[in-house]
Amino acid sequence: MKILIIEDHKDLIINITDYLKKEDYICETASDARTAFEKIELFEYDCILLDLMLPDGNGLDILKHIKSCSAGTGVIIVSARDSLDIKLAGLDEGADDYITKPFPLPELHSRIKAVFRRKTPEIHRHLTFNEISIDLESKECSINSQLITLTKKELNLLIYFINNQNRMLTKQAIASHLWGDYTYSIDNIDFVYQHLKNLRKKLIESGGKDYLQTVYGLGYKWIDK
Repeated sequence: MKILIIEDHKDLIINITDYLKKEDYICETASDARTAFEKIELFEYDCILLDLMLPDGNGLDILKHIKSCSAGTGVIIVSARDSLDIKLAGLDEGADDYITKPFPLPELHSRIKAVFRRKTPEIHRHLTFNEISIDLESKECSINSQLITLTKKELNLLIYFINNQNRMLTKQAIASHLWGDYTYSIDNIDFVYQHLKNLRKKLIESGGKDYLQTVYGLGYKWIDK
């Protein structure tokens, strides 16, 4: 899962990022409203943690923008403001949750998972595609009920493709979603191909079908052939 943390408190950004990365999230950050607007325009996120008080803008304006251009993205307001009025304003504008600073990081993590479950009720704990089954809690993948060993990147690639089946995904979109927004500024992202090659090889060798279709010059699709 890819998360954007919009927060101007540097220590809190570091603490949240370090914690969530250990839980296998891709974390991107924006410490001001200008950067937040840019990232929301350019990239896709599964969930956004949104501070309301930024040095150059109001978080509620950012929330309105998120809901206008990326309505499916989960949003959790992370704020020191504890009044009922501001909480109601955030929730009424479309935020999925509101957590008041300070907070335990495990609680934030649980709220992120809850938002994801509500956004994707059909997935719950298991993700299944024909003979492939993934336990999203234990991060275990099996084919025809036999466990196979995948690296974290390979597993996240597989989840990303199954969640976006029949949709053409560019190599850049894959790199950005699984490695981070910085990949837009590097010249060579051919490492994506090697991970795809390894994933495909492991799935086939374990008895799975080859669902990955290369769309030459454009990207890749996960289709039920």
